[in-house]
Amino acid sequence: MRAGFLAGVLLLAGGYTWLAFAELAWLSSAGRLGPGFFPRIVGGALVVLCAWSLAAELRRGARERLSEFWRVTLVLALLSGLFVAALDVLGGLASMIAYLAVTLAFLNRRRHWQNALLAVLLPLGIYLLFRVWLNAAVPRGLLPF
Repeated sequence: MRAGFLAGVLLLAGGYTWLAFAELAWLSSAGRLGPGFFPRIVGGALVVLCAWSLAAELRRGARERLSEFWRVTLVLALLSGLFVAALDVLGGLASMIAYLAVTLAFLNRRRHWQNALLAVLLPLGIYLLFRVWLNAAVPRGLLPF
């Protein structure tokens, strides 16, 4: 199960990294760091770490049965896909808040106040970091912020 998961993540990381190198410029026209700077670093690190983990898992050669947490993994994968789809519709901030609220409600069922605080404060901090401090583009969506 781990080897299959790592192989799947490695394929996704490879596609992400290929897009970062093929579609995004390393430097902007003004000579500053461009939109491809962080995606290339993150993608390269993902590919290296996933390949290393996959190789270690294959060397170990352990036979595993299907984990009892496959349902949780499936739900989180589905929620992550919905989050990516919601970025263009709801915008970055609202999508992050909705994603964290639903995900934390699923994973951390008994701590409602903690979930609510995390679901609002963490995306707000990320939004302020990227939008205000770094002046980076955050998906707008249909909402005006």
